[in-house]
Amino acid sequence: MKANVLVRVAGKSILKNKMRTFLTMLGIIIGVGAVIMMVAIGGGAKRQIQQRIQNLGTNMIVITPGAATTAGVSQGQRAFNSLTLKDADMLRSQSFLLARVSPVVMTHTQALGGGQNWRTFILGVSPDYPLIRDWPTESGVFFDESDVRSMRKVAVLGKTVAETLFPGQDAVGQQVQLRHVPFKVVGVLSRKGQTAEGNDQDDVILAPYTTVRNRLAGWSHIGQILASTFSPQDIPAAQQEIRSILRDSHDLAVNEPEDFTIRNQADLAETAQATTEVMTLLLSAIAGISLLVGGIGIMNIMLVSVTERTREIGLRLALGARGSDVMKQFLVESVVMSVAGGLIGVLVGFGGSTLLSAITGWSVRISPPVVVLALAFAAAVGIFFGFYPARRAAGLDPIEALRYE
Repeated sequence: MKANVLVRVAGKSILKNKMRTFLTMLGIIIGVGAVIMMVAIGGGAKRQIQQRIQNLGTNMIVITPGAATTAGVSQGQRAFNSLTLKDADMLRSQSFLLARVSPVVMTHTQALGGGQNWRTFILGVSPDYPLIRDWPTESGVFFDESDVRSMRKVAVLGKTVAETLFPGQDAVGQQVQLRHVPFKVVGVLSRKGQTAEGNDQDDVILAPYTTVRNRLAGWSHIGQILASTFSPQDIPAAQQEIRSILRDSHDLAVNEPEDFTIRNQADLAETAQATTEVMTLLLSAIAGISLLVGGIGIMNIMLVSVTERTREIGLRLALGARGSDVMKQFLVESVVMSVAGGLIGVLVGFGGSTLLSAITGWSVRISPPVVVLALAFAAAVGIFFGFYPARRAAGLDPIEALRYE
């Protein structure tokens, strides 16, 4: 029997009982739709994480204090602040692979300005900071090296701080008070958005690190050092160079552990994306169970169909049809139901993903290979679970089948 004839006969047989066919396909529809939605959500989350990691800066390397050990007991990362301005100066003067270096002095205080007040982070940085972070000013200018050397009381506001303290007006030229110290606003940063952890990057005030260290923070150590390379390919070698320079700066012996940590954007991206991929696989596996349940439903209905059509099968066999023809017919019916359910499931997956994105604002990304794979898996389910009923139909004795009541 030709393939087109088999499909036509299978279609007519399936459409004889539309409600039962639809209920049979429901498991496949839910399974395929759920798999597509879960992978779309995971793909969107992965793309969002990539964008946010890239949003942190260009070719950026982050150096933070490492874990301290007291009496053989680790105190955890950042337990001892081992970074100083000397380290930043050595990296700036001795490194061949770093394009820019900025120390970061961090503190947290109340900002007063424009008749408003707002508790925010104050970061003392160098003029290299916005270049490392790829963070231009939206209005005004960023402070320069002369401001750093002179310890001038100038500040650049993040967008959130500017909109909170000076709503509806330009913050440039205004004055903010930080711990009773007046600062002149010389610039407002462009909007940066949230980090992968959900923190608002725009809720910050930047000022010269010399001013923040001496007038606001009051300590000699610095929270971190940011650096950037000339190209992404330089990052691994630059990390080794940084490690060598800082070990020398901290007078660490060969067998002594490092008291600092070096990370780059790739490390952050890999960690975040690995978590996302695991969750996507887990959710897809759970959704895939629906496909198996749908396959079991197809097998049950096909067994019922074999029983109901025993006399028809016997008549076909008696008229000369081969067992292989009967087997092909039932297999095709099973596959047609699975693929039809899969196609409806694809539409459900597309519609569900779009609706979910519109309601929640989540980013979704539908992957064409996943759609093809889901349909192929649905067809495989139809073949696997339709094989036993088809074989049973093909193995019927024509005489016994004709006598069946």
